[in-house]
Amino acid sequence: MPATQKPMRYGHTEGHTDVCFDDSGSCIVTCGSDGDVRIWEDLDDDDPKSINVGEKAYSCALKNGKLVTAVSNNTVQVHTFPDGVPDGILTRFTTNANHVVFSPDGANVAAGSSDFLIKIVEVMDNSQQKTFRGHDAPVLSLSFDPQNIFLASASCDGSVRVWHISDQTCAMSWPLLQKCSDVVNAKSICRLAWQPKNGKLLAVPVEKSVKLYRRETWNNAFDLSDSFISQTLNIVTWSSCGQYLAAGSINGSIIVWNVETKECMERVKHEKGYSICGLAWHPTCSRICYTDGEGNLGLLENVCGSNEKMSNSKVPSRVEKDYNDLFDGDDASNGGDFLHDNALEIPAFSKGLMHDDEDDDGLMLASGRPRQRSHILEDDENPVDVSMLKTDLLREEEDDPATNTHSLPLAKSQRPLYDGPMPTPRQKAFQSSSTPVHLTHRFMVWNSIGIIRCYNDEQDNAIDVEFHDTSIHHATHLSNTLNYTVATLSHEAILLACQSTDELPSKLHCLHFSSWDSSKEWLVDMPQDEDIEAICLGQGWAAAATSALLLRLFSIGGVQKEVFCLPGPVVSMAGHGEQLLIVYHRGTGFDGDQCLGVQLLELGQKKKQILHGDPLPLTRKSYLTWVGFSAEGTPCYVDSEGCVRMLNRGLGNTWTPICNTREHCKGKSDHYWVVGIHENPQQLRCIPCKGSRFPPTLPRPAVAILSFKLPYCQIATEKGQMEEQFWRSVIFHNYLDYLAKNGYEYEESTKNQAIKEQQELLMKMLALSCKLEREFRCVELADLMTQNAVNLAIKYASRSRKLILAQKLSELAAEKAAELAATQTEEEEEEEDFRKKLNAGTAAEWSQPRPRGQAEEDAEDGQEADDSEDRPALHKHGQNSSQSTNSSDMPAVKSGAVTSSSQGRVNPFKVLVNSKEPAVSVNSARSANILDSMNKSSRKSTSLNRAANTEKSTVIKPLIPKPKSKQASATSYFQKRTSQTDKTEQVKEENPENTSSETPALCPQNSDNQRPKTGFQMWLEENRSSILSENPDFSDEADIIKEGMIRFRVLSPEERKAWTNKAKGETASDGAEAKKRKHVDESVETEEQKEAAKENLRLPKKTKASGLSTNQKLAAFAFNQE
Repeated sequence: MPATQKPMRYGHTEGHTDVCFDDSGSCIVTCGSDGDVRIWEDLDDDDPKSINVGEKAYSCALKNGKLVTAVSNNTVQVHTFPDGVPDGILTRFTTNANHVVFSPDGANVAAGSSDFLIKIVEVMDNSQQKTFRGHDAPVLSLSFDPQNIFLASASCDGSVRVWHISDQTCAMSWPLLQKCSDVVNAKSICRLAWQPKNGKLLAVPVEKSVKLYRRETWNNAFDLSDSFISQTLNIVTWSSCGQYLAAGSINGSIIVWNVETKECMERVKHEKGYSICGLAWHPTCSRICYTDGEGNLGLLENVCGSNEKMSNSKVPSRVEKDYNDLFDGDDASNGGDFLHDNALEIPAFSKGLMHDDEDDDGLMLASGRPRQRSHILEDDENPVDVSMLKTDLLREEEDDPATNTHSLPLAKSQRPLYDGPMPTPRQKAFQSSSTPVHLTHRFMVWNSIGIIRCYNDEQDNAIDVEFHDTSIHHATHLSNTLNYTVATLSHEAILLACQSTDELPSKLHCLHFSSWDSSKEWLVDMPQDEDIEAICLGQGWAAAATSALLLRLFSIGGVQKEVFCLPGPVVSMAGHGEQLLIVYHRGTGFDGDQCLGVQLLELGQKKKQILHGDPLPLTRKSYLTWVGFSAEGTPCYVDSEGCVRMLNRGLGNTWTPICNTREHCKGKSDHYWVVGIHENPQQLRCIPCKGSRFPPTLPRPAVAILSFKLPYCQIATEKGQMEEQFWRSVIFHNYLDYLAKNGYEYEESTKNQAIKEQQELLMKMLALSCKLEREFRCVELADLMTQNAVNLAIKYASRSRKLILAQKLSELAAEKAAELAATQTEEEEEEEDFRKKLNAGTAAEWSQPRPRGQAEEDAEDGQEADDSEDRPALHKHGQNSSQSTNSSDMPAVKSGAVTSSSQGRVNPFKVLVNSKEPAVSVNSARSANILDSMNKSSRKSTSLNRAANTEKSTVIKPLIPKPKSKQASATSYFQKRTSQTDKTEQVKEENPENTSSETPALCPQNSDNQRPKTGFQMWLEENRSSILSENPDFSDEADIIKEGMIRFRVLSPEERKAWTNKAKGETASDGAEAKKRKHVDESVETEEQKEAAKENLRLPKKTKASGLSTNQKLAAFAFNQE
């Protein structure tokens, strides 16, 4: 089968990069123009060991625990491997050395330099050197003869030479290459290679073919080429068996031939077409590692299927073993970092299990030792020994092929080959926004509160805590004597946990720095054989999930609370306020997929479970990398493919993808490490990691901000963009409904702005659909609009001459009106039921002030106190619905507004006698911009709703009634008062002769339902001119009332009381005669009329209107009698 090409990853900075394997093949070693040598356990190792050898490293070679590098300071240096301890300078040149190679026995090193010289130096005694002179230009590459007799070299002078090592003479020279002045100008670096073991052939890349020369005769045996090669070949390398030859070109092509049959076995193209400058064949497996001129590292697996015998023999043993044995649970070097090190490379892993010839490192030894994971997961406890055993087994197979072929049928007969889907190894528990445990310097957590770093090296074993906002707490330095491995941080406490040891149990340690007493720490020991695997903090509580499938809750002060069982092993947890989010394994996944479940609990006064172990959606063949809450309290998570998902509370608690970080990555090996999510403003806060999945602790990484984008179709079109913007706005403002429902505090302006934005987008989409003659779509869009926006859509359709559309929209508006009227009726019934339950009492009882905000006490008299107290109580019966936004002056009933009474209530959809257009609001004045008018209603409804939820348990802040609520009520009162009075006067002026006939219709509302002025209203009327003179920019009545309320509160209590008494006294004196007449008619009134007169807050009155109306009544009655 063809070779598997893994995605390339960042290795070094841009420039020439070299690569090789160590003797056992357990590590990949690279060097680059950044001067670093990096030791990779596998291609997916996100934390390679790095050794700085100089400013630039041009070439590296590794053998027998010695690492040799050609460095930019004109030296060839030696370091120990894998420790990287400097072991001296091997030799010097007058210019840079371009290539270094080891002899087959590892005793000597050959180096070629730009000063035209070649040197062979003994590793143990660098005084023993041999110098080869003869090239007339910089030396490009070198290769030792496997028998240690010859040395081949290529140079910029265009020649390829073979040297006798013993006498330092040139045995042969071929003018094969194009001449150039320096290595940087060379068309090809011409990395030639001898055939392993016997060295019968010397392979030289020349133009678009590989020339092979026979040993000692030095004649050209044959050439290898292929039509796939379009550019000059740069480098060649042999497989360890000497049967296959691989070559890389300057345009990224990699070709593999079978030298015996001269057949091309593999053709692979670099994903970006960069020049292949490093090529190394694994010493025992069918793998090729390669680097390019941009510093990237790549890997080919299953090349030529060269080890089919070993692959076939390993399959039965692999199936026999328990799948979990693939993970060494007691391997201390990788505990807890399975996720972060990308230990589970799922695609390759699954393929390796389903296709037995995928990779050779899965060999099951005859002794029954489980297969090692040095190249699939992480380094083993002793990778060298395992590789040595592999090598010995290979030799045994080569020495005794008969025995080997005899053993194959025997192995196959032990267990039939399972060819179905393979189970996926479960990912280990992890702490969000933390880096792997095995690192000496690591992040234990990075969240919106602060950063916790852990240092575990020879000098120090400590933990540093840093707060983003130092007003919460100052930076803290803690000793890590108990070897804490997981940590989390909130604005109240620091929570740490450690694993158990042979002597000590697992411990949970809390530093409650926000405590008001002097004892700010507590420590809890877990039961025996129970380890803490994940922890989190909320407001007033802490949680720890353990290996015993238990979740233990604690108060923030250390009191043990509830303990309950988890359905499966925990993966990660997160807390926010009263919410606890738990992700666990609900089963075994197959073919690379994880099978995760999620629980969401609320731990307030009324504890309840929101998500009951629902499956957690993940991208195919991915795993969970981050789980948490947005800053506003919405659950979110991120998988290894970079997909960010958020809980959509408005759609039955489903998960919606809101961002794909892979779209922002420049390379396949780049990732974003998420640290936080914000819904307002819409920000994904993360750290870019070049060539890695997580950042280093030093230098301090910079946080980047990514934008959100929902995966809607046709996003390039105007329609697709507006649809995405609308639904993103809806999803990202669902948290406002959650806050309102649970009694949390939030900004009213945010809700108003969101509604305005959504309605504008709907109107734009309706206009676009109207232009495209999509009238049915227009009605669908109008169904999402508020009542005011639908009326605006009707006007737009009428002006666009879409009469049928206008008719359909009118029918839709009528349906919405009917729904609203039904809701009004329900609330009226609830209101009446509630009032019947109340004790009737005396007027003095109703006038007694209730406990509430000081602003309401100052701005109202006794009867207003009655109404203001009833509204929050009524609100509990009619819950707030954030999606209903009606007229500018009268909010929807769903928003919690309570009108005056059943008789005084005005139908907002009734066609008035003196009005030419249907009235949607109580007052006749209509706002020019329908979206601006919605802000007032939303503000009023939200403030009333907030006042209703005062007594509920809170997380963010306890709610208090705000002056803005009263201001909105006062605004509505004054506006309607003016407008209704003007209406009455206008009717009287237009029809002076018909006063007697029209007045009786108005009289019951204006005389019986009147209410006295309050002290604040009288004060405002007297001081209105001074407010306007000092604030000439005030054009809205609401601004005048707001300023008036502020000034009225500044008055002393005596002055405010004087105004209140004045208002009562004036009303009593002015209406004495009216009260007398009213007393005469009182016996005739019904109970309903009494309630209407008492509760009608909306309709204004004039001081002497009552007497005038009664006279007109009597005159009309006398006239009728005559």
